[in-house]
Formats: sequence, C-alpha cells, structure tokens
Amino acid sequence: MEVRWVTGFVDSPSRAVEGFWLAVTGTSLSARRGDFATLVPADGDAYLRVQVLAASPPRTHLDLHVTSVPAAAREAVGLGAVVLLDDGELVVLRSPAGAVFCLVPWAGEVTRPAPVAWPGGSVSLVDQVCVDVPEEDFDREAGFWSALTGWVRRPSDRPEFEHLERGTGLPLKLLLQRVGASRAGMHLDFACDDVDREVARHVALGAVVVRRVEGDWTTLRDPSGREYCVTGRSPCVC
Repeated sequence: MEVRWVTGFVDSPSRAVEGFWLAVTGTSLSARRGDFATLVPADGDAYLRVQVLAASPPRTHLDLHVTSVPAAAREAVGLGAVVLLDDGELVVLRSPAGAVFCLVPWAGEVTRPAPVAWPGGSVSLVDQVCVDVPEEDFDREAGFWSALTGWVRRPSDRPEFEHLERGTGLPLKLLLQRVGASRAGMHLDFACDDVDREVARHVALGAVVVRRVEGDWTTLRDPSGREYCVTGRSPCVC
C-alpha cells in the first residue's frame, strides 16, 4: 500500500491535557468530531489530533492515510496485524507486537507545516512517532512496519534504535526502539534547535522531566502521565 499522509493521535481519558498539547505544539483546536479534535497548525495540513478514550490510559497511536482502507487492511492482516474495529471507513488494528494504529482515507493532505518559532528565538515541531518494541519482538515488528509502509529500514548510531525512511513530503518519521516492556506502544518526539531551552518551555507548561540523555534527547511526561521526547534533531522541514 502507499501511505499518503500520517497523523499522530494523543489519546487521553479526558480533555484535561488538551490545553497542554495545544501550547507545546503552537496549534489551535478544531471543532470536535465525536471524541476527537484536530490540532490545527498555523500553516500546512494538520497531522496531529487529540482523542478522548475514557476507558483507556493515556497513549499515542498512529493513523496511516491511504487511498483504499479495505485493501490496506487486508494487506496489514496478511502481514500479521489483528483487526480491533472495522466500521468501513476506518479500521483499527494491532501490530504483531501490540501497537495500536488505524487505517483511514486520505483526504488530499500534502503540505507539511513549518516548525514553530517561539518567543526567544527557539524553533520546534513534532516530527516523529517512536514505536517502543519489546526486545524479543523487535525484528518481526520492524519488518512489519517496513513491509506495511514500504519504508526502508535503516540502522541508527545507537543499537537500540532503527529508522524507517518515510515517504516524500510526509510530516512524521517512524523510529523503532527496543524496550523492556511486554507490549509495544508509541510516543511522539519533538525536533528542536535547542533541547535545554525547549525542555524548559515544556516544563513551564506542566511537563515533568523523566530522564536526560545529554546531547541527544530528554524524555518528559505530560500532565496526564504520557511520555514523549524532545530531541536535538534539526526541526527544519526538509
């Protein structure tokens, strides 16, 4: 299948954390459609959304936008995914290692938003979804995502990570990380031009620092308890 666009979803048991994500991303909230709303950027096409799932703990999931949802779902199942919900236009699936994702129709999105320039001169944007995968499931899970998206697997300079080369013009990269958990999950990553300054901005808005990897990234926890990262990757749209 061809992935035409990618959306990162912030799923939470209530709306309480939505103000935080609006503030850290520099977006505005769209009108709500049922349980979810879009984080609308100042320019370009939207690629981040918030969703209220009252019975679920805070989590992140990925939507892949495709031209034919039924055909893409058949392909995903053939590669080892399990269908959790199929309402015709949207299919919710679980990857072989347990990460939840959705297949949705492509609506013509083509333009990645520019990074946000903050007061004081720093620049940042959400540019990556990281799939956190149990060590024993890593090779199968990485193979699944590569086969599903058609994106080539590339090694990282750190042994716990592996990159997938995203399609041209897509707003989110895909990174896979070996972790000690029993089931796969996902988290969002920010790119920025100054990690310390960006982390301080997030903390002032209510985030809590979990761990620092000097010179590379900092893991934070949002006010609902969901982990995400601020990284030193360039935030340029290129």
